[in-house]
This record gives sequence, C-alpha cells and structure tokens, in this order.
Amino acid sequence: MTEEYQIRVLPEIAANEQRIAQYLAQEKGLDVRSIQAVRILKRSIDARQRTIYVNLKVRGYINEYPQDEPFVRTEYPNVENKPAAVVVGAGPGGLFAALRLIELGVRPIVIERGKNVHDRKKDIAAISRQHVVDGESNYSFGEGGAGAYSDGKLYTRSKKRGNVEKILNVFCQHGASTSILTDAHPHIGTDKLPRVIENMRNQIIASGGEVHFQTKMTGLLTLEDKVVGVQVADGREFRGPVILATGHSARDVYRYLYGAGIEIEAKGLAVGVRLEHPSMLIDQIQYHRREGRGKYLPAAEYSFVHQVENRGVYSFCMCPGGFVVPAASGPQQLVVNGMSPSNRGGKWSNSGMVVELHPEDLGEQSLRTLLTDYVKENPSDEADTVLKSLNDLPKQFNPREMNGPTQAHPLSVLLFQDALEKQCWIAGNMKQTAPAQRMSDFVNRRLSADLPASSYAPGLIASPLHFWMPKFITERLKLGFLQFGKMSHGFLTNEATMIGVETRTSSPIRIIRDHESLQHIRMEGLFPCGEGAGYAGGIVSAGVDGERCAESLAAYLLRE
Repeated sequence: MTEEYQIRVLPEIAANEQRIAQYLAQEKGLDVRSIQAVRILKRSIDARQRTIYVNLKVRGYINEYPQDEPFVRTEYPNVENKPAAVVVGAGPGGLFAALRLIELGVRPIVIERGKNVHDRKKDIAAISRQHVVDGESNYSFGEGGAGAYSDGKLYTRSKKRGNVEKILNVFCQHGASTSILTDAHPHIGTDKLPRVIENMRNQIIASGGEVHFQTKMTGLLTLEDKVVGVQVADGREFRGPVILATGHSARDVYRYLYGAGIEIEAKGLAVGVRLEHPSMLIDQIQYHRREGRGKYLPAAEYSFVHQVENRGVYSFCMCPGGFVVPAASGPQQLVVNGMSPSNRGGKWSNSGMVVELHPEDLGEQSLRTLLTDYVKENPSDEADTVLKSLNDLPKQFNPREMNGPTQAHPLSVLLFQDALEKQCWIAGNMKQTAPAQRMSDFVNRRLSADLPASSYAPGLIASPLHFWMPKFITERLKLGFLQFGKMSHGFLTNEATMIGVETRTSSPIRIIRDHESLQHIRMEGLFPCGEGAGYAGGIVSAGVDGERCAESLAAYLLRE
C-alpha cells in the first residue's frame, strides 16, 4: 500500500531517502523494513528562523515498490496527413503550442528565425569574446527562445490561466529532472535545458510536424481579412492559420504589425539593472548563519518588493549561484540578463532589480528627454509620430494627480527600450563591456573607483549609473535598496555590483486579441501567443498560453 505524509525535517534528513524512511518509521510507528521506497511529492525550505527546516510531502511505499513513473506522459499521435497550422517562433510558447496541436490532430509547421539550440552556442559565445551580436542568433533568438540560455526557472503565479502541472510533466517527459515537480521554485538549469528543448523538437518531427530554422517571417498572408499563412525572407510561403509566438525581443515584428495596421498597444514593463552579490554573502544573509548554505542546502534565493511613489521596485529572475550575461539582440544595444547552471554552484548570485514603467510614465521629464534625444538621432516616419505623441503627454508625471491613463503611442515603450539600451552601449565604450557601479556608491551618488570581480564575461567598466540613467528609475531604485537593506541586514553593500541595463523583463507591446477565441481582435486566423504578444511572463506561463492558443486554433479549424 501507499501512504502520503506531511513532514518537517532538518536539511540533512531531507537530502537522503533512507533517512527520510527512518524518520517516517520513528514518527509514524512503522517498521522501517516495510518501507520499500519513498517518493518526494513537494519540497520547500523554511529559513525564517535560525534553525532551518525542509517541508516535505512524501509518499511511502509500504510492502510494495513503485510501479508508476513520477510524471504523467502525454501521447502524441502521427499528424502527417492532418490539417496544418503555422507556429512562428520556437520558444516555450511556440514549442508547447506545437506539441498541443499534435495532441489535437493538427500538423504544426514551426518556423524559427534563429538557429537550433546547439548551433546558437557559437554565436552566443561570440558576444562575450568578440563583442559581436548576430541579429538572428543570440540570447533572444533561436530554438528555445530567450528561456533556453537564461536559467530555465519554472516558477509562475499563473495557475489560474492553465494547467501548470501539465507543462512541468511535458518537460519531464522530454528529459527534465523530476525535481521540477516537487520543488517550490522549480528550475531546470542552463546546462540541462537545451537537451530538453531538442527532445521536444524531435517529438514534433517524429509526429509528422515540421521545424524550419533560420527561417524568418517577413509578412502575413491574408485573404478577405483572414490570415492564411506567412511569407519568409527567402520568398517561401507556409500555409495555415498562424500562432505568432515570436518572443519579447522581436522588435521588427512589432514594427511590421504596426505598419500593417494590425492593432497593438504599448504595454508596461519594468526596467533597471542586474544586481550581483557574492553567493556566499546571500547564503549567509538568507540562512542566518556564518557557514552559509553548508552541505545540504541549495544556493539561497531572495525576493524583494517595495512600493515607491506608486510604482513597484522589485527583484526579478533571481539566479542563485549564477552569472550575468550580455543579452542584446541587435547592434548598438547593451542589455543584461542572468542565468544559472542546474547545480547553482557559481561564486555569484544575481537578480534583476527593476522599476515598474507604465506607458503613461513617458511623460515624466527624464524619460521624455531620453526618448526625445533618441528619436532625433534615429529619424523615421514612425519616430516622428512617436515624438508628436509625446508632446501630448503631461510635462511632468505625478501619479497622485492623474485622473486616468494617458494613451501613449503603440511603439513608445519599445522605442524607450531602444533608447536606454543604446545609451548603455555608449556608456560601455560602444562594446558589450557593461557599465557598472557598486551598490552603496550608487545609493550615495558616488562613482566607484574600482569594481569587484564579476561573473559578467565581456567585462565591466565603472560608470555613474545614478547620473545617466533616467531619474524615474534611479531615484526609485535608491529608495528600494534602502528598504531592502533594512529588511535583510548586509544586503545593501559595496560588495554588490549593479550592472546596466535590464530592460527585457517583458514585452513592450501587447497584440490585441479576443478574450474568448484568443485570435487577433480584427484578424481571423491569427493567434498572438505568449510573452511576445504580451500575455505571459516566463517559460511556464508562455507554455500555458501556447497550449491555450493551440486549443483555440484547433477549434477554429473545426469551424472552418
């Protein structure tokens, strides 16, 4: 028989199945010889007090052995001769959409502008070594999308929007560790995720689907206000209703949609920096002990949030034992991200430290100045239109006096991203050398005379972030840091380095779609999907949205 138990144990017990069995025998009055196996179902760490405990939900197999797999398998039929659908983008949204289409009897044709997940590695390495960014193969573009080389964190709060457990089980079926089913904050790891993604691609092909790399969509094919396929850069056409899952960095796609008259709107995001501490320091702070994590605990995580003048200041995408990477997707850009290997064993821990930015905030003077200067230096009809729309925004944004949101130009937040990333690139000597500042120096408005060692491979250059970044961001970051330092003694320190800039927290655009059908509100056959469409915020939520779009597309084909 099997029995499930909720237990609270020390880390050294939680780390060993035999010791868990011994604990169960002692606490539940069982004969330890009758416990044939123990399976952990849920695991979380309680580090609020000096004594650290691990909360476990376990299943004990009493006088029997496990007969089932620890995850639920999905069956994928052959769809070789079934109706086709085009999936643009092979990130998590696109991959999970394609797999769900197969389940529903639709043949997916996946097109991806970048290279396969392994060939991307050379182009990603060149960013650090040669300061060269390939506009079609980088940390954002290529098989697996932005998530493939950015840690593989699977924690999401989007449980009401779809079947999160299904997403995790599909990952396990394709090679991910089953620990992602148990951990409170599941994580695959930068070193493990590429193989999982490759297995997902192989499943799509084995089921009769198609996957085309280095195949960039240049336009949608339409017939009587319906999307019936896509055209790609080499002139080929792929026919079928379209799931558009191009990711949050496909700015050329946004510009195409705007020019084609497809309804989009500016969307809020968050901007700031990557903050890097020695991992031992974070372990000591979070675990309340001098020895840090010790032998049985993982690298410590943290999560901070604080409201400053009606806008959130918070940590984002925390990477324990990880490293900071250059994540530009085009020339004259400098933007950073973070990732961790599966063992999270690095010397540093980092997270995004960001400030909420709403489209109406672009009326605030420092943001207006940055964007206006950028638009003047990058003249175009689109830029002129944005500049004119800025003149209609308030001269000084004050959230306490706003009666309602001010409508911003659909591309205004996108152009602000462009502007800030270009300014950061200039501050980094027009290379991928990142401008950086010690944390306490930033708070006290001092230039850092030197910088600590860092995981950021292209190198750092001391820079007064407090001076050249928009005041809207720097003043709120400063007040947030002061509050976080009060919440966790030792967190606000000159041992920590701020690395500029973090701007790719989410899409700057939302592609308007119908709430029920998930199609574009004025264009049948087009299903905007995932993070790039403004409807997700991470690997799991993008996967959930991909499945939902696939279900809507399959229903659409039945109606046709």
